[in-house]
Amino acid sequence: MLIKQLREPITRIAQCMPGLSPQNKTERFTRHPFWVMVDKEMMDHIRSWRFMILVAIVVLTCLGASYTALLNIAKAVKPGDADEAFLFLNLFTVSDGTLPSFVVFMGFLGPLLGIGMGFDAINSEQSRGTLSRILSQPIHRDYLINAKFVAALMVIALLVFVMGYLVAGAGLIAIGIPPTFEEFMRINLFLMLSVVYIAFWLNLSVLFSIRFRQAATSALSGIAVWLFFNLFYPLMLNIVLKPFTPSAYASPKSIYLFERSRYLLSQLMPNELFNEATSTLLMPTVRSVGPLTMQQVEGALPGPLPLGQSALLVWPQITGLLAATLICFALSYYLFVRREIRGRS
Repeated sequence: MLIKQLREPITRIAQCMPGLSPQNKTERFTRHPFWVMVDKEMMDHIRSWRFMILVAIVVLTCLGASYTALLNIAKAVKPGDADEAFLFLNLFTVSDGTLPSFVVFMGFLGPLLGIGMGFDAINSEQSRGTLSRILSQPIHRDYLINAKFVAALMVIALLVFVMGYLVAGAGLIAIGIPPTFEEFMRINLFLMLSVVYIAFWLNLSVLFSIRFRQAATSALSGIAVWLFFNLFYPLMLNIVLKPFTPSAYASPKSIYLFERSRYLLSQLMPNELFNEATSTLLMPTVRSVGPLTMQQVEGALPGPLPLGQSALLVWPQITGLLAATLICFALSYYLFVRREIRGRS
């Protein structure tokens, strides 16, 4: 009885105070629909067999590359070499030829991870008839496409950073030398750049999933683009430029113009942008990513570049990857928002 008598005035006081009323407490802790959809998409990715298979492939190959780097890190760095001051970074770049390095594996398997997580983002929902049900709820249409991209990107970022820190932790235990602050920042920049690179392929696969109704068609389209930039575009570039190759008696200016043209055309490949940016960030001794003239080479002091200079050197490559990612996302957003959606259309 005493508890009941005390409960009534406390309830009346709580109702008079907006911050303590049960209704406001419920509203305060109610999550935004967008983040509810993000959580749902993340759990769908994590629980799917497709994601587990992709993660197993990426993790095993990257662990094999890091094991090879640990075995050959002593041979890669010579006493008095400029790379000796950045010994920890060699864990991500050293290879003995049997297995590629961690950077090469990330550049090769990262696109497959992005394509595998986004090729059926929209068309699978439509083929099952759940897309019209979701959009019939009182939510904005763009929440769906944004939630699918954000959820997949968060899972990819978590996977990339966990693998990078696992390699760094294994190297710390094996060699017993902790990374310097600059090495730690370079590793983090490399991991963030890897996330951006995979996000480009994720957005491209989501774009194909909106454009094509069959998941198999969108998956093959993403893989075809990946194969084109990795295999066929370099071959086509060599064939096109072969008639314009300068002779051995050509002037240095003509040779420079030819190499400059080849370099600019190669910048259309996303994998080339990623390779140039990562090699510059993880190898401080790299001082240029394009052809140089004799005037630029003369007087240059050999030595590693500081982190700020390396970032400025690859800023065009980073900007190119960001621009390509945003363009693919904008196209996906535009096509999805303007698309007519019916139940099992």
